[in-house]
Amino acid sequence: MVLKNMEQKQIKKKVREGYAKIAKQETTCCGSIEVCCGKANTPDEISRTIGYTDEQLHSVPDGANLGLGCGNPTAIVSLQPGEIVLDLGSGAGFDCFLAANKVGPTGKVIGVDMTPEMLRKARQNAKKAGYTNVEFRRGEIEKLPVENTSVDVVISNCVINLSPDKKKVFEETFRVLRSGGRLAVSDIVLLKDLPEKIKNSVEAYVGCISGAILKDRYLKLIKDAGFTDIIITDESSYQIDVVIHKPRTQAVLEETGVTEDEFRKLEGYFVSIKVMAKKP
Repeated sequence: MVLKNMEQKQIKKKVREGYAKIAKQETTCCGSIEVCCGKANTPDEISRTIGYTDEQLHSVPDGANLGLGCGNPTAIVSLQPGEIVLDLGSGAGFDCFLAANKVGPTGKVIGVDMTPEMLRKARQNAKKAGYTNVEFRRGEIEKLPVENTSVDVVISNCVINLSPDKKKVFEETFRVLRSGGRLAVSDIVLLKDLPEKIKNSVEAYVGCISGAILKDRYLKLIKDAGFTDIIITDESSYQIDVVIHKPRTQAVLEETGVTEDEFRKLEGYFVSIKVMAKKP
């Protein structure tokens, strides 16, 4: 859907409020750790199901992993010592710290997030663990607070689907990458169009549902931004019963008039993909 400026602002406000609550309460994307990802009931268990290793989980500060991702973007890019990495929607810093461990003291990791509470938590995590090669900046991923051609790698984990202007996100990503730079993202995309009631729901958008776009469209936006060598390195189902337990679900049902049974029938619409691309 094409969103008006007012709608975009409303969505960003809702997203910011939702993730501020997560940062304060240490809940997950689904509202509580216990129900977030099926059988997984802690952030570490959630993260194992989407590709993180025990070694990675034990190598970051306590409180950095909130179980918010849909994949492991650092696993699909070969980070090298000395590289500069940018994480879009860095949250409490989980992927930033993993990247920092790889690029080492001669490298640098920049995390960008629009939620002050998340930034505060990430900075506290960095300080208590003694990370000196990680920096967290407040900003929106549609207008990155990063200089042109200044980073080697951009990563993102289940964040771009929340942006109301994904075209701008990929254009900004292309702008800040150096020639030869790499993009590595994990995200949620659609295999078929959502029903109109769900597609136009702000509550569903904030819940990582209606913000998702068709897979082909997602890949085309990456290509249109100027990227080449675009490949999907992994694709897996994203079950709607992960979403149905969210406290936000009731708000979605009330807003749209959709029944819970109808909502459950969205099973099969979503997949989680890992995508890599290069800037020529």
